Amino acid sequence: MDPLNDRATAPVTTTPVTTAPVPPPEAPAPSLEVAGLAYAYPDGHQALYGVDLTVARGERVALLGPNGAGKTTLVLHLNGILTPGAGTVTVAGLPVTRRHLAEVRRRVGIVFQDPDDQLFMPTVREDVAFGPAAAGLRGAELAARVTEALGRVGMAEYAGRPPHHLSFGQRRRVAVATVLAMHPEILVLDEPSSNLDPASRRELADILRALDVTVLMVTHDLPYALELCPRAVVLSDGVITADGPTQHLLSDTELMTAHRLELPFGFDPRSVTIPTP
Repeated sequence: MDPLNDRATAPVTTTPVTTAPVPPPEAPAPSLEVAGLAYAYPDGHQALYGVDLTVARGERVALLGPNGAGKTTLVLHLNGILTPGAGTVTVAGLPVTRRHLAEVRRRVGIVFQDPDDQLFMPTVREDVAFGPAAAGLRGAELAARVTEALGRVGMAEYAGRPPHHLSFGQRRRVAVATVLAMHPEILVLDEPSSNLDPASRRELADILRALDVTVLMVTHDLPYALELCPRAVVLSDGVITADGPTQHLLSDTELMTAHRLELPFGFDPRSVTIPTP
């Protein structure tokens, strides 16, 4: 018997190889997570009572509610201006704490109701460059950041103009650009449509709709909220009382009455065709 031939014709056995299953990729962290947020001012006024809110990346959410509801207090927690009495705030997975404050404030950009609160430099270009320059950008990188931000709001041709020579609507667009120049994760807008004429209002809506950032819009302009934000949250007396599709919430007359939210005379949110997000 030839052992070589026997070895050649013997059946070959293999040991099965087991491989560990490949875990699915982790979903990105939400842009914003607020959990159990409570806050009382030094005079004892309790402004927020255990607020819970999650906003996914790329969402546009309207924050609605009557005056004194706690909307501004909530917004001031998002970039660490106020410190929670209880609960937590997380921006894109980063806790809003003293340790992370500089990065949080880069990630959360707030556009104030009055653009003149944000525009203080001699020219539009310098105003938009101020934030990135303070963060350390210089030279061509800084210039590119300014050009990009002004282009996104349609104000590139006004870069050399003094802000006070612009219309109110143009100044608001520049104020948005000052925030976009920081490449934020979240854009917070405080009453963005206030004091705008119809054309400026529409132009700003077109700009905001085209942005690829998460938007939280604080507003009393309910038709504007419906136009721009597929989702709305109602904050009243320091608690979230409703959260859902904007069209559904604005069509709920009991909810609207209970929280002093009023639509313009004759405006029916159910008759509006909602633009694709």
